[in-house]
Amino acid sequence: MASIEGLLGPEGDNKSRTLNPYVTGTSVIGIKYKDGILMAADMGGSYGSTLRYKSVERMKPIGKHSLLGASGEISDFQEILRYLDELILYDNMWDDGNSLGPKEIHNYLTRVMYNRRNKFNPLWNSLVLGGVKNGQKYLGTVSMLGVHFEDDHVATGFGNHLARPILRDEWKEDLSFEDGVKLLEKCMLVLLYRDRSAINKLQIAKITEEGVTISQPYSLKTFWGFSAFQDPTKGAQGSW
Repeated sequence: MASIEGLLGPEGDNKSRTLNPYVTGTSVIGIKYKDGILMAADMGGSYGSTLRYKSVERMKPIGKHSLLGASGEISDFQEILRYLDELILYDNMWDDGNSLGPKEIHNYLTRVMYNRRNKFNPLWNSLVLGGVKNGQKYLGTVSMLGVHFEDDHVATGFGNHLARPILRDEWKEDLSFEDGVKLLEKCMLVLLYRDRSAINKLQIAKITEEGVTISQPYSLKTFWGFSAFQDPTKGAQGSW
């Protein structure tokens, strides 16, 4: 039987492991639209059940053709970005006129997540990867266990349960940019009402052949006067 010193390593200090997530972000939603990919995420970072940070950017451009969004542990997302920076740098060093597309990045992330899961040292994230290369739109997701798939619309976290039913009903292949943004805002509003970790400060990002654009943070117009939101002990004017 291995001694405790052997388990801790030669220096006797435990290697860092994300055994439990600490600061986490909630849902990310991605959809295809007429010209490319749209993605939305709010900017909350929750420390347990406490909404600790309100300016966490969880969508980042990757290389020339891809856009990555993440829910889950923020520090693990930063580690994934470090891996991807090294991957893109290594690819650029070949200087062969080619560059990694979204399908290659998605496959790479799938192997990374599955590899870390098999080592019982998972990266505690669910990822949405979208992009456009050579006119081909690509949108996929991968979980912290390495479970992955492609679709016309994807979501992580509560968005998988609350936003995707809306997307199944209202998404269509020839969505304009404006209609795509309205659809994402509708989904984010439902999440704001129903997900305790969601906040009313979000960004929407798009990626086309021309590149990535991430909006400035903004808020949605909300209405809390619905009878279901009222405190029945205080009548119709319950304080919310």
